[in-house]
Amino acid sequence: MSSPPSPFRIITVCTGNICRSPMAALMLTEAFDAEGLAGVVVDSAGTTGYEVGRPIDHRAARTLLAYGINSDRHVAREWRPEWFQSRELILALDVDHYGWLRQGAPDRGSLSKIRMLRSFDPAVAGEDPLDQGIEDPWYGGHSDFELTWSLIRAAVPGIVEHVRAQLDQPGPDQAGADQTQRPEQRVRSIS
Repeated sequence: MSSPPSPFRIITVCTGNICRSPMAALMLTEAFDAEGLAGVVVDSAGTTGYEVGRPIDHRAARTLLAYGINSDRHVAREWRPEWFQSRELILALDVDHYGWLRQGAPDRGSLSKIRMLRSFDPAVAGEDPLDQGIEDPWYGGHSDFELTWSLIRAAVPGIVEHVRAQLDQPGPDQAGADQTQRPEQRVRSIS
């Protein structure tokens, strides 16, 4: 008797886990459900504990709801180091999250899982990670949350196809195989 395959786990990461990363996680969850990819689990976290226990920002919730996505159950939480091992794909929403995750990665296997979310957007896929970030909409207004929606949305099909390809590969350790074959994304110094 064989056990069911374990899910392909993705986590989206931003600063406080109340705007960008929950928006991305909920949008991806909807996309995987629409594609019938039931073996995919998406969650989110923040690099800080500033907002732990709080709901999604009301402006992010309103933006998601305008597109038919309910966010009532979201509760902000802080990144936990053990998630480097338990997630197959770790998606940073901005360059500071990307650098923070890479700095904290305990090994090369964990490093290979970390990607900028927008590295899956064909419009910027070949760009430097510094050019793939999504700025924090928290400081802005409604249009900033709409822009965040649009930037995440542009990357969603690429992420879905990436995960579909990973799920189609045989073998238990194939989830990150294509990432070990591609050059690492590097962050160049801003200074």
